[in-house]
Formats: sequence, structure tokens, C-alpha cells
Amino acid sequence: ARRSLASPVVSGVLCPCGSPHGSAAESGGGGTGGSVGSCGRSLCEASEQDRRLRALFQKLDVNRDGALCIHDLAVGLGRLGLHRTELDLRKIVKAGDKDLDGQLDFEEFVHYLQDHEKKLRLVFKSLDKKNDGRIDAQEIVQSLRDLGVKISEQQAEKILKSMDKNGTMTIDWNEWRDYHLLHPVENIPEIILYWKHSTIFDVGENLTVPDEFTVEERQTGMWWRHLVAGGGAGAVSRTCTAPLDRLKVLMQVHASRSNNMCIIGGFTQMIREGGPRSLWRGNGINVLKIAPESAIKFMAYEQIKRFIGTDQEMLRIHERLLAGSLAGAIAQSSIYPMEVLKTRMALRKTGQYSGMLDCAKNILAKEGMAAFYKGYIPNMLGIIPYAGIDLAVYETLKNTWLQRYAVNSADPGVFVLLACGTISSTCGQLASYPLALVRTRMQAQASVEGAPEVTMRGLFKHILKTEGAFGLYRGLAPNFMKVIPAVSISYVVYENLKMTLGVDSR
Repeated sequence: ARRSLASPVVSGVLCPCGSPHGSAAESGGGGTGGSVGSCGRSLCEASEQDRRLRALFQKLDVNRDGALCIHDLAVGLGRLGLHRTELDLRKIVKAGDKDLDGQLDFEEFVHYLQDHEKKLRLVFKSLDKKNDGRIDAQEIVQSLRDLGVKISEQQAEKILKSMDKNGTMTIDWNEWRDYHLLHPVENIPEIILYWKHSTIFDVGENLTVPDEFTVEERQTGMWWRHLVAGGGAGAVSRTCTAPLDRLKVLMQVHASRSNNMCIIGGFTQMIREGGPRSLWRGNGINVLKIAPESAIKFMAYEQIKRFIGTDQEMLRIHERLLAGSLAGAIAQSSIYPMEVLKTRMALRKTGQYSGMLDCAKNILAKEGMAAFYKGYIPNMLGIIPYAGIDLAVYETLKNTWLQRYAVNSADPGVFVLLACGTISSTCGQLASYPLALVRTRMQAQASVEGAPEVTMRGLFKHILKTEGAFGLYRGLAPNFMKVIPAVSISYVVYENLKMTLGVDSR
């Protein structure tokens, strides 16, 4: 018989016939047992499965107190030939501990095994590109490449060798399950789940490519909790950095060679004109547009994925960029009048408008419906460089970290995640900033009857002629000043909201 990586004791517990290959593979993955063994026995009865699970539980329950603590798992698994780090054992207990008493009773242990095997089944199927029930080195390389992670075939063989003990250099479902069932690390999905990007980071511009959600997150409804947590984090982050955002808009529109506006001078001017409260002008509409924009973008992204027709759970990088950019364009088109309102509210003088509705009525009455789409073209053009460079830089930094520093886990830690997200978002903003500046100036310009309509091309020429290339980057300093606090605040709020909404943190 072929030799399983797991201890014969564990394999014997998994199937009553004692074969290491009796598994959920033949029965469609309905739990840790209940399948046809290599001995040809019929499907295991529920009582047999319960007996086998109790036998495993008793072998692991070293101190015989009816519950598994970290010490029990360390000693018990060690006796079975399965050596795990303390961090791994903590993850196992945390994943199954429903009553939060720091240990697993029998029911929690069974629930953990069954839930974990379902996850492992999904991962195995996603890796098995040839649908032959085995995973080889080429399939691991291809799966990771599809997710934007580049590794060599030698590195893939190292992953295989850690699970394959019979020298075939392939892994079947039994070897995969036996290795991972009492091991919290799920190599491939961890890379996706740990390296979430756009849900967490809100730097005031919602042009990033949406995150991928796993099948499990969609089925359990975790996706909307992630979106709500991200929206709440964005609202707090934007409110905290609103003074810098308003200063950026003022510098983009009013600063020139003859009117050189500095940061301290800009804040002084705003406070003198409207008091401290004026620093938050335009923030209300900026926060209000988060919900519709995020919802429309997510729904559009899911529909575009279906239209692309990919049968993969996770899109390839170029597919993500295409679907994300189109979804961003649809969302921006839907809420663009709110963008114009935000700019006009940020630039208003004291007493000019009584509120958002009054501002909208004034624009409609004096300038017509077309005014709500001023700057639309440069805004749409800015999506591609922003989303493309943000995604490319983030994936490059992610791959570099994974290749150089990832040893036992794909978890980069908070600092690395924040640093990569901040750098990639900053690069995306830098690339699209001239288009953003032209968009803001076009949004700000009130139509005067009889005056020539300002075009994007004409405005670019005018800025370059009167201010030079530097004129296209007015307001860049306050924009970059708000990036680090915005990212930090949104991350902290996001993590706290996730806990409040009951989202599992990894």
C-alpha cells in the first residue's frame, strides 16, 4: 500500500478499515470519514465515524479532562508523528473554540475537523487543474501564477516534498488532507486572504480594483461584512483627514505662480474665512458617496467576472485589472454628480449655500444638468493608470516579500501589509495626479453665459504654458501628507469593525 504522510494511527482513525486512503474523495467530501476504504468496505456508518473521532480525541486528550488544550495537542500530535509549532496549535484552538474557553471539547473538535476538511477540499480542487485527482509541481506553479505569485518549479517541488513521502512527486487528496487536517496553514488561500488590499485602504480615492472573495466568504455572507467594515473605516478615515483634503482641492484650483499657496498659509486662510468648522467643508458628501460607490462597484465587478466567463474562483492579474477598471468606471459614472458637488462644497464661501441640496439646486438652475458631469473624461481616463499601477506595485511588493521572507506562513504582518498598501496607493495617485487636478479644475469652473467651454486638452495646454509641468502637481504635498494617517486610521477602524460584525480575523 502507498504510504500516507500522516501517522498510521491518524490514518487508521480516519477510516475503520485502517487504510490511509479511505477518505472523503470517493464520497464527495462529506466529512473526515464516511467513505469506501481500499479494503472495499461499504460507507462508514455515523456511529462508526463517531467512534473513530472519539478514539482520535482520546489519543490527543493527554490529561484526560475531556478537552484539548494547546499542551494536549502538542504532546498528542507529537506521539502520532505530527509535529506542529505553538503558533499553529493556537490557530487550531482559536478556529474551533466556539465558547472561548481556550480549549476544544469533543463537539468543537469534530466541528473544526469537518469545517477544515471542506476548506481543504475547495483548495485541492482549485489546485488540481487537470482534474485527475493529483497535484504536481506544474499545477502549483500555474495556480500561484494565476494569482500573481511567481515561483520556480524547484520551489514548487519543495512544497510537494513536504507532503509527498512516497517519492512520486504528486499529491493525491488523501496525502493533502492527512497533512493539512490538523495543520492550520492552507498555503494557497492564505496568500489571498492575508494579502487583501483594497478593502482595507482608503486614501480618499475609490479607484482601486476590488478584492476577491472566496467561495466560503460568499456562502457565509462574510463579503458584505467586509464591505461594511471597509465603508465604515473609509468614513472615519476621510473625516479625520478632511482638512488636508480640502486644502488639496483649494491648492489644485487656486494656487498658481502669482498665488503661491503654502500649507500653513492655506489652513490660516480657511480658518480666517470660515472658522475651524470650515476645514471640513465637502466632507459630508465625500462620506455619503462611499456606500453607493462601493456597492455599485462590487456588483458591477461580479457581473463583469461572469461576462469574462472565467471558471476560476480567483481571476488572473490582467483579468482583475480589466474587470476592476470597468467596474470602477461604472461606479464613478453612477455617482459622478456627487463628485462635482463635493468639489463645489469644498470651495464654497461662507453663506454661499445652505447645504448640499441648495448647492445642487443652484448648479442645476444656473448651469444645467451638464454641469454635474464637468471633468468626467479626465476622471475616467485616470482610472486606468491609478488602478493599473496600484495593482502592479502591490503585486510586485507582495511577490518580493513572499519569495524572500515567507518561510512558514504567507502572513506578512500588519506593518508589511500597511507599507505595501501605502506605497502602491501613493504610486497610483502620483501617476494619475495630473488628470485628477484637471478634473478638479473643470468641476470647479462655474459656467458663465457666453463664456467658452473649457476642455480637458485646452486646460492642460493652459497649465503647461502658464505654470509649467509643476502646475500639474499643485496640492500634491497635502495629498501625500494624508496618505499615512488615512491608511493607518482606516486599518485600525476596519479591524475593530470586523470584530464587531463577527468577521473572522486571520
